[in-house]
Amino acid sequence: MSNAGMNMRGKCFQITFYEEKNFQGRSYECMNDCSDMSSYLSRCQSCRVESGCFMVYDRTNYMGNQYYMKRGDYSDYQNWMGMSGVRSCRMIPMHRGQFRMKIYENESFGGQSHEMMDDCDNIMDRYRMNDCQSCNVMDGHWLMYEQPQYRGKMMYMRPGEYRSFRDMGMSGMRFMSMRRINESFH
Repeated sequence: MSNAGMNMRGKCFQITFYEEKNFQGRSYECMNDCSDMSSYLSRCQSCRVESGCFMVYDRTNYMGNQYYMKRGDYSDYQNWMGMSGVRSCRMIPMHRGQFRMKIYENESFGGQSHEMMDDCDNIMDRYRMNDCQSCNVMDGHWLMYEQPQYRGKMMYMRPGEYRSFRDMGMSGMRFMSMRRINESFH
C-alpha cells in the first residue's frame, strides 16, 4: 500500500462507495483522492467510511457541493446536504500543530480581512464582516459553512491561497462560519 492512503499515525484511510442505498450493488473501495469516480461506479447511493475523514463532491475534480464524512455508515445519499450524487472524493489528512487562516471580505484578497487561529461560529458577530469571498489558509485544514453556527453547505479548505470561491464552483455562496478540522473531527 502506498503512503497516499495513510495518515500521520500510519493508519489507513478507507471509504467504500455503493451504487445502491443501504450498501447494496457494485462497490468501489477508495483509500486516497479520486477526481472522477465515473469509471468505477455509475452512481453512488450510499457509502461507509471505515477510517479517516473525507470530503465528497457532487462534481468531478473536487468541484460543486461538498459534504464532510468521518467514520460511519451513510446509507442514503439523499440525506447529505444538497448533494446530487458523488463524483469525486478527497481524503483529509490529520493536522497537528497550529491553525491559521486569513479571511477576506472580497475576492482577490480585497476588503476587510482578519486572521483566524480558532473556530468562528459567526463572522458577522465576531468581525463585523458581511461576507467572506477569498482566503489564505496558512496552517491546518478548515471547513467553511454558508450559515452561522456551522450550518448549511460547506467547503473544505486546505493550505493554499483561494482568490475566488466562485472559481471553485461555489458561485453565489456566502461563508459565515469556519471550523478547524482537528482531532475531534477524526
